[in-house]
Order: sequence, then structure tokens, then C-alpha cells
Amino acid sequence: MTNIDFNGVFPAMVTPFTDDNRIDIESLQTDARRLEAAGVDGLVPVGSTGESATLTHDEHVEVIEAVAAAVEDVPVIAGTGSNNTAEALELSERAEAAGADALLLISPYYNKPEPQGMYDHFAAVADAVDLPQIVYNVPSRTGQNIQPDTAVALAEHENIRAYKAASGDLNQISEVVERTRDADFSILSGDDGLTLPVLSIGGTGTISVVGNLEPERTCAMVGAALDGDYAFARAIHHELGPLIRQLFVETNPIPVKAAMAMRGHTPPHIRSPLSELSEEHRDRLQELLDELDGDHEVAPAEATG
Repeated sequence: MTNIDFNGVFPAMVTPFTDDNRIDIESLQTDARRLEAAGVDGLVPVGSTGESATLTHDEHVEVIEAVAAAVEDVPVIAGTGSNNTAEALELSERAEAAGADALLLISPYYNKPEPQGMYDHFAAVADAVDLPQIVYNVPSRTGQNIQPDTAVALAEHENIRAYKAASGDLNQISEVVERTRDADFSILSGDDGLTLPVLSIGGTGTISVVGNLEPERTCAMVGAALDGDYAFARAIHHELGPLIRQLFVETNPIPVKAAMAMRGHTPPHIRSPLSELSEEHRDRLQELLDELDGDHEVAPAEATG
């Protein structure tokens, strides 16, 4: 099994598309190299931010292969979740063959499995694929919460190494941290606005949307918090706060793809059924990006390493 340290900043990458709605491999690889150079600790393609729900299985593999080929020193954590266990297993096996170093598995959506079914779903993939795996809890998208008992039981599996916490419930996240402190198990924030609070209760990093736009600042904030410098970490948290809130005024990844285009990183195209960012939110997003572009000082922790 690949040994990955799930500490630090792992941007949830966007998937850039060409004008004719194909994957823009050149933009994708350029963006992966930009983020690696900025000091992030890993990359997460084909997750929710990567519009995985609109990609075919072949396109999933194409994105994973492209990102893995573009970077040299950071792990690639591929989104391979599904509400169909057999499909999640197939995607996970194909991701491993495509060069993924680890997997991010969203909980089954729509089906609403009972706790035993939830456990069995993740365990089936972990039993079959010998890569480090992250269990992803995001009830706002799946309609189902992974109960702490289930998360703690899954932490006992040698291939299940981390938990992406996007429930918004700090009490629940804290309970999972408390009950897995003696395990080789990491808690990663899946909500940019709560990254600093999650770190303060024992989290180890973040799978981040804002990290696509502000990788240096995000790395500096997380690095400072992990080093115990909460005064500096709080300063960056508040500096990024307005942008973070603006990135979620419409369904993710609508705002972040618009922002990436504004920064000249990737094209703005988004696949249906999502739509382009509305004009009422576009001007404010540009204003916030301009403000951050005008303040380049990031110190003392440039990256989490």
C-alpha cells in the first residue's frame, strides 16, 4: 500500500472543458503543475468540484492519467465514489491502473443505505483495492450522513486512512477525531469555511476548493495551524473568508470555475445541468479576487510540507 501522509492542503481540482465540451487536457495538466509548484500536498481530481457526476468512466480515467502524468512529487487522490458498489469498485480499480496514489470515496447517494450497508460499501472497495482511501461524508449532496460509529468502524480497516468531513457538524467531527486518535487515521476538512475550526479540534488538513485559487495562502494557514500558530492562521482564515463565502453562493463548482477563468487558469465552461455563474455574483467575485491580488504578502509558513 502506498504510504501517504494526509496532512496539509489537497485542492479539489476543477475539470476544464474545451468550447466543444471535451476535457481540456492541456489546461488540466498546466493547472496541476501550477498547484504543485505552489506547495500543495496533493491533488484531488474527479471529485464533486471536478464535475465527476457528468464524466463518463473513460473520462474519469483520462483525467486521472493526465494529472498523474503532469506532477512529480505530490500524490494524486482520485474521486471514485458511486451509489453503486460495483461501479465504485470498477472506478477504483481503473484509477489505480491509471496512476492514482489514493482514492476519495463519497458515500452512496440516493439509495440511503442503513449503517451496515454503508460500512459494507466502503469495506468492499477497501478489501479489493490496495490504495489508501478517504471516506467522504457530505450529507448536503448525498442525503445521508455517515454516522460516527460507522466512520470509527471503517477507520479500523488498514486501507481506509482518512475521513473527509463536510457535514458542517463540528460536534460530530470532533467525536470522530476523539474516537480515532489512536488509529492511523486522518480527519480532513471538506468545508473551506470550517478548515481552521476542524484543525483546531485535531484535523490534519483540507480537501479544498479555495486552494485552487489561493494555494499559497491556504497552505500558509494550514501550516501555521498545524504548527500551533493560531494567531497567524486566524489572520489568513479571515482574509480568505469573503472569497470562500462567494465561492459557494451558487452550486460548487460554478463560482470556482468562473474565478479560475478570471485568474486565467482554466476555461469557464461547465457541463449541464449546471449553468454559468449569474451576473449578480460575477462582479463581487472579481472584486474579491482583485483585492487578494493586490496583497501578495504570505508569511511565515509558505507551505505545509
